[in-house]
Amino acid sequence: MAQLEVKLVRSLASVKKTQIAVAESLGLRKIGDVTTQPDNDATRGKIFKISHLVEVTER
Repeated sequence: MAQLEVKLVRSLASVKKTQIAVAESLGLRKIGDVTTQPDNDATRGKIFKISHLVEVTER
């Protein structure tokens, strides 16, 4: 199964609480944090919700 590498590139300050919760559910807490997530619909939905805060690359 493909993997997605998700990196937080913008601050979570002054964003909605739901977006902060999504970022934390992906394991992203501070700028520069990188996690590897499975490429599935649930992960894609989370990334879509915070797409303005993250960079995504396929592994």
